[in-house]
Amino acid sequence: MAAGAALLAPGAALMAAGKAKGRPNLDKGDAALLRFAAAAEILETDFWVQYNELAGIQDSEEPSGTGNQPYHDAVAQLDEDMDQYIHDNTEDERTHFTFLNAYLVSKGAQPVDLEQFRTLPGSTATGSSGALRLTNLTKLTLDTSWWTRYRSRTENPDLNPSFVFPQAIPDLSHGQHTAIPRTNTDTGDPNLLQVIANTAGFHFATIEQGGNSLYPSMAQRATSIEVLRILISIGPTETMHFQTWQDKAGNAPQVTAFDPVNNNTTTFPDLNAPPFGGEDFQTNLIMPEPCPFISSTLPVCSIIRPTETNGIAMGVVDFLTNMGLFIGQSPAFFNFLNQLAQDADAAKRTGP
Repeated sequence: MAAGAALLAPGAALMAAGKAKGRPNLDKGDAALLRFAAAAEILETDFWVQYNELAGIQDSEEPSGTGNQPYHDAVAQLDEDMDQYIHDNTEDERTHFTFLNAYLVSKGAQPVDLEQFRTLPGSTATGSSGALRLTNLTKLTLDTSWWTRYRSRTENPDLNPSFVFPQAIPDLSHGQHTAIPRTNTDTGDPNLLQVIANTAGFHFATIEQGGNSLYPSMAQRATSIEVLRILISIGPTETMHFQTWQDKAGNAPQVTAFDPVNNNTTTFPDLNAPPFGGEDFQTNLIMPEPCPFISSTLPVCSIIRPTETNGIAMGVVDFLTNMGLFIGQSPAFFNFLNQLAQDADAAKRTGP
């Protein structure tokens, strides 16, 4: 205990100093950072709820929906505990935005409310609540290059932004793909249903690696030590999510199916065999491989990447938009989200 107390003492002293110098209200930039984070977490919660309704666990913590057994079973091919992980990820994101909004209010700042934009229809398959949504999980285009980015020992997008990392699942990087059964018709073809479940598995990791980078990137702009503490405390939970989902994505069964609605054929290959294979694709390499960091003249280091802070919020908006997550949303929605992002990107750390 004494050693632990000694280790904690510097952090405790920083917090005390921060509070002693603290303001009753938030710095404008800090408020903007937290507002953007709250919006991102609201959007995350929206699509995690959709997944939990169909493939997770419906209980007093996450009561929406009643489950879709065929989809649940297809998702479970990636891991028998997927329903528990989906449930817990859903709850985590809900607590994130609830806390962030409450903290903003406690500091006299405006919280974030996206309810006016809840206009998108979701799945009508068995198990769905039928509620209107903020996000669209039926027309996704997934950039799965994070798979090789975190396995590369030679490249870091912060040092070489023009480097193109190979896609883990090339078919997901073009066209549109559904990650949930749109209707009960989608559960009738076992191969298509498995492709849908595999798409969900890669979407889980694709989203969470974004949060993995968002929080440390925004933290560099925080002025208040307490706001810094919030960002670096929530951020690592996103990393824990990413680590879990990356591991499970590697278990996606090999399958090919044609989707008549989105009019494309999707193949999930064996990532451990040619033309894939090698360290860049090896499914059990789920720890971040060391890579160049800060400068190519320094030794390689195992890190989160990217963590470049310039334009991070707008980069996240572009990332989610290009993914197709907002297909069907209104111009007002994009205007609101873009303004939140611009405000966050304008935040500058002040003081010593």
